[in-house]
Amino acid sequence: MYTTSIAIQVLPDIMETDKLCAIVDSVISYIASTGCNYMVSPFETTVEGDFDVLIQIIKRCQEIPIELGAPSTKAYVKIFHNPKGVLTIAEKTDKYR
Repeated sequence: MYTTSIAIQVLPDIMETDKLCAIVDSVISYIASTGCNYMVSPFETTVEGDFDVLIQIIKRCQEIPIELGAPSTKAYVKIFHNPKGVLTIAEKTDKYR
């Protein structure tokens, strides 16, 4: 059971498309490395897990672009937290596959 679901869109302040995509790819690779269940979509990545773990993931997703040369970065983050559990990515999307 997951208690929290987040959706995060990371927006590094980089104008060159190739560099922008490389930075976003690095952020997604980091998310994949966390072991949390996630799904990439065109505008954001959804991640499920423990609230405290996901908050740390959000923080790290802000640090990575800076480390890779972006002068600054922005993010749009949605958080749904329910100690009794949240609907999973699969429960929300499998009927559309």
